[in-house]
Amino acid sequence: MFFLIGGIQPRTTTVDDTPRLCSHCGLAQARLKRIDHYLSLFFIPLFPVKRGEPVVICDRCGAVSPPEQPMGRHPLAGGSGRDRCARCGAPVEADFRYCPHCGAPT
Repeated sequence: MFFLIGGIQPRTTTVDDTPRLCSHCGLAQARLKRIDHYLSLFFIPLFPVKRGEPVVICDRCGAVSPPEQPMGRHPLAGGSGRDRCARCGAPVEADFRYCPHCGAPT
């Protein structure tokens, strides 16, 4: 008797390793990635079946957002709507959930 174990499995590929600001947590740990699907045999990817669209995925919180979405301003840039972190005192955007300098929740 002969068995073949195969199928299609996803594989995440980093398109651009430049850190971007995450729209969910506010940390600069999001990267431009693409999820490709590969035909695999015995859990070894052999060749690509479907090429995915690029998306921005945060390495810390796992949030996924489209690459066209504005990345936001850096917390040290000028502008209104800023608060200060209670832990380190650095300026933080009002909609950030974590301080991009020390990582403390705001």
